[in-house]
Amino acid sequence: MSCVFGFDFGSRLLGVAVGNRFTASARGLAAIPVRDGDPDWTRLDALRQEWQPDTLVVGLPLTLDGQEQPASRGARRFAEKLGQRYGLPVDLTDERHSSQEAAQRFANARATGLKKRRDAATIDAEAAAVILERWLASAPTGH
Repeated sequence: MSCVFGFDFGSRLLGVAVGNRFTASARGLAAIPVRDGDPDWTRLDALRQEWQPDTLVVGLPLTLDGQEQPASRGARRFAEKLGQRYGLPVDLTDERHSSQEAAQRFANARATGLKKRRDAATIDAEAAAVILERWLASAPTGH
């Protein structure tokens, strides 16, 4: 299978994206609420069942100079829970500047009329797509 999930873990929302290894492309799927450090597992389970990913990629928030920060621990805990829950390989990848890139993509889509202000909640899913696209571009074949 060639389906991969990417995640942008935040304290309030979890951005979820699906990617394809063959095309090295990704698209945002959903922004799932997070409460007390845990996402809405029911919604996440449903997405996993629908798409059947074989690998999970979690964005690791780092400081500008590449050091871990408090948010890094939350992403690592989430990655660990994902691996335990689904029994799939989980990769952590540098997510620096992914939110800014997602916001820029959203602004560009709004400027061309493709997105509306009410679509702003999809920025988290778009950030997950940015994270996943970067991972796919750097992943060795057969990964």
